[in-house]
Amino acid sequence: MTSSNDIRATFLDYFARNGHTVVESSPLVPRNDPTLMFANSGMVQFKNVFTGQEKRPYTRATTAQKSVRAGGKHNDLDNVGYTARHHTFFEMLGNFSFGDYFKEAAIPYAWELLTKDFALPKDRLLVTVYSEDDEAPAIWKKVAGLPDSRIIRISTSDNFWRMGDTGPCGPCSEIFFDHGDKIPGGPPGSPNEDGDRFIEIWNLVFMQFLEEPAGTRNPLPRPSIDTGMGLERFAAILQGKHDNYDTDTLRAIILASAEATGQEPDGPFRSSHRVVADHLRAGAFLIADGVLPSNEGRGYVLRRILRRAMRHAHMMGSRDPLMHRLLPSLVRQMGAAYPELVRAEALISETLRLEETRFRSLLERGLGLLAEETARLGSGQTLPGDVAFRLYDTYGFPLDLTQDALRAEGRPVDVDGFNAAMTEQRKRARAAWAGTGEAATEAVWFDLKEKVGASEFLGYTTESAEGEIVAIVVDGKPVDAAPVGAEVAVLLNQTPFYAESGGQVGDTGIIQAGPSCTIAVKDTQKKLGALFVHVGTVMEGEAKLGQAVTAEVDHTRRSKIRAHHSATHLLHEALRRRLGNHVAQKGSLNAPDRLRFDVSQPTPMSEEDLHWVEAEVNARIRENAEVITRLMTPEAAVEAGAMALFGEKYGEEVRVVGMGHDAAAVEKHGVYSLELCGGTHVRRTGDIGLFKILSEGAVSAGVRRVEAVTGDAALAHIAGMEESLIAAAAVLKAQPGELAGRIAALVEDRRKLEREVAELRKKLATGGGGAEVETVAGLRVALRDLGEVPARDLKGLAEAILKGGTADVVALVSSAEGKASIVVGLGEAAKGRTDAVALVRAASAAVGGKGGGGRPDMAQAGGPDADKGAEALAAVRDALAQGIAA
Repeated sequence: MTSSNDIRATFLDYFARNGHTVVESSPLVPRNDPTLMFANSGMVQFKNVFTGQEKRPYTRATTAQKSVRAGGKHNDLDNVGYTARHHTFFEMLGNFSFGDYFKEAAIPYAWELLTKDFALPKDRLLVTVYSEDDEAPAIWKKVAGLPDSRIIRISTSDNFWRMGDTGPCGPCSEIFFDHGDKIPGGPPGSPNEDGDRFIEIWNLVFMQFLEEPAGTRNPLPRPSIDTGMGLERFAAILQGKHDNYDTDTLRAIILASAEATGQEPDGPFRSSHRVVADHLRAGAFLIADGVLPSNEGRGYVLRRILRRAMRHAHMMGSRDPLMHRLLPSLVRQMGAAYPELVRAEALISETLRLEETRFRSLLERGLGLLAEETARLGSGQTLPGDVAFRLYDTYGFPLDLTQDALRAEGRPVDVDGFNAAMTEQRKRARAAWAGTGEAATEAVWFDLKEKVGASEFLGYTTESAEGEIVAIVVDGKPVDAAPVGAEVAVLLNQTPFYAESGGQVGDTGIIQAGPSCTIAVKDTQKKLGALFVHVGTVMEGEAKLGQAVTAEVDHTRRSKIRAHHSATHLLHEALRRRLGNHVAQKGSLNAPDRLRFDVSQPTPMSEEDLHWVEAEVNARIRENAEVITRLMTPEAAVEAGAMALFGEKYGEEVRVVGMGHDAAAVEKHGVYSLELCGGTHVRRTGDIGLFKILSEGAVSAGVRRVEAVTGDAALAHIAGMEESLIAAAAVLKAQPGELAGRIAALVEDRRKLEREVAELRKKLATGGGGAEVETVAGLRVALRDLGEVPARDLKGLAEAILKGGTADVVALVSSAEGKASIVVGLGEAAKGRTDAVALVRAASAAVGGKGGGGRPDMAQAGGPDADKGAEALAAVRDALAQGIAA
């Protein structure tokens, strides 16, 4: 039997031999088409190449493209499991020519590959062509020798392809396989064409024209080719099957499901096994490409897919989570062709297990409610919409899941009633929000959230993506357009820009729609927990509602922010290991130029502590371990040893970020640092480069702050310190290595000089230099202005003078550091006759001060007027003479 892996390889090898570049599948989340929820064909990643917006180094390409059809207009979800050829996930094989070859080569390539390499019998093949295309039939006759009866002209749009209302378009030629007259159905274009006898296996699109806005169609200067062959459908033919689910890849998963559930693969639960197999593939590939279950956007579609499969697992009697146990069978089948499955296997498994565990706790109660409600209804009677809404609102049952559960009963659901209940709930939510005291200017975001829904964040996996402008706000009001120079706040349906939260600053960059619009984004903020608001200025053209744009994050700035954020995680763990488990985050800032980290810590960190922490973080950086991200509930994450960060608001699921290796923690989580975090991070710890602590200090009682830098900023800091060291060494005429000794010697010399100066000042103050003592009101008074003598020395000098016995009252004033300082002291003869506090206050008033204080025999004061020392001493003399201070 020819395996699916062999078919894929044969297809790609054939076109590689014929000058095509083998291009890897693009992610399922389109980066270049904001109108698509998921990549649904091979041409999606080449859209801009076909339109001329993008140039690539090749003009021929071939791919095996991962595709999903489960949302929007491309939605096959309801049929999956009940038909032979409907899937949510499938592979599309294709070959492409970007202005290189056209029909004359595309048709021979297809015929040769099918009839020679894959050895399909020629008499089992027939083709369709567009009725107005005369070139394709002629080539088919020449190359394949097909008679007119097997070249069927189709006049409908089924055989004319369009990219959109305008843009490239052209006729198609579809290749069909005839399963034989034992299978009911007629050829395409006949009344019985919906039967299963004739199966389309390959569609050749001839991009021949350009559809203009006026409705005119002109020939393209360089016609192109876009083809698509569904691998599952083609594998069924080559493997002699009439059902895609009987092919090797899907059958392997179905058999694994049968073994795990104990239910026969082709028994009563045949459809359930098929749902599980198909949805496992879709879910695993979506998770590998960065989509995680949520209640909005792509994450919501993923959740619907997974929960539909999980309900079927429950129907088959599986009481423990099933999906993650089937994942190894999928990885064995497809991991070699798609290594992202292998790389993300742990994340996929954890996400599947978590989602199914959570859903099962809701499923029992939800199905119980559904059974109670349907028991009250007659046979075939419609389930009321408010009941369906209660299942959704209380138990997380999407409407389509309720519809699927009632499918076997043939019971419809009142969809209009469901929508009415949803609208009423939104009204209640708005009324509750209006009463929370939010600023009136924020009301615009509530309205927009109801209108356009949550922003889809793509920034974990890309820094560039196409999007659509779904809202423009100017001066707090929504507008349809904004001209050059306008300060705007813009919402996109999907964005790679990170909105400020969790200590990480918002991204900056450019939003652009060719020459027609350029917005310089200076910040990205999050509103209502779901809207990513791009704040910026229209630099060129005009921003318009509905405009398709490219959003490009400032890569250099984002890289620096990522490095600082990841270093913060390592710093947090290093501090805990050095100082103790009492260390907990109290705040953080992760910016492009630095990180700031506040932690609970009652005492200052020693230099030894800081050196240890810095060395520990750098050791983990050099380890260059992969940064692992998983999805968990907050409770499970904390139980596993993850730290929840201060200030974060956590939902039903959280991203858990692990860094480094830790053998001691292998039984628990096996990593050095494990934290709940929604921010962006480096791919490996080595990407941080270097970590350098700048400072440590107090923020408030019991909270210390560490500031640090990484990467280029750390190198720049070290270079600056080195320059300062060299400059200081040059001043002292020494080598940098000798600087510490030279500085120590200078400090000791300074201390000796300071001691000598202090002795001289003491002698001067106590009578040296011819200082005089005068008599005022019968007391010996020493009034002295000591100039630049430090204020801290005044009290000691006053005590020394009094101890010498030459004065009863001492008043000293200093003008050091640009302000006046005064000390007044009393000897035994003056005590009881006057008061030092009253005297010093009189002196303080003279220098612009307010009051003073101390003991009755020793007081001090000050004032801003340093040049009025004489007036201060005169004020003391006058107070004594007038007996004011007595």
